[in-house]
Amino acid sequence: MKKRVYLLVSIFIFCCAISAVSSEKKCREIAQREYPDDIEMQNYIFDQQCTAFRYMTKVEDMDVKDIALREYPEDFSMQKYTYDQQNAGKRYMTTVRDSQVEQIALREYPFDFSMQKYTYDQQ
Repeated sequence: MKKRVYLLVSIFIFCCAISAVSSEKKCREIAQREYPDDIEMQNYIFDQQCTAFRYMTKVEDMDVKDIALREYPEDFSMQKYTYDQQNAGKRYMTTVRDSQVEQIALREYPFDFSMQKYTYDQQ
């Protein structure tokens, strides 16, 4: 029984380590692609991408996370930005008072909370 627990814990730790290495590799690739000749900017972008990756692993609203991942599958910083914008729009739309305008926004942008907010504000 103890051997099984140790084995499962070991596998879990190994998988986490592999994930961390692959995410850092992806962050490095993004930085090198954006600034192939500038090491300082690569390091800055690398740090920014790693921070955004960690942020995205901890977000709670999976509907909003799916939007961010779908829009920017290859850029953690843009995922974070999109998540924050969409999440703010989603929260905002729960506070609106004019149901007719809300319905217009929902009809025009059923899967984009930030555009719902924008549409609502423009009416």
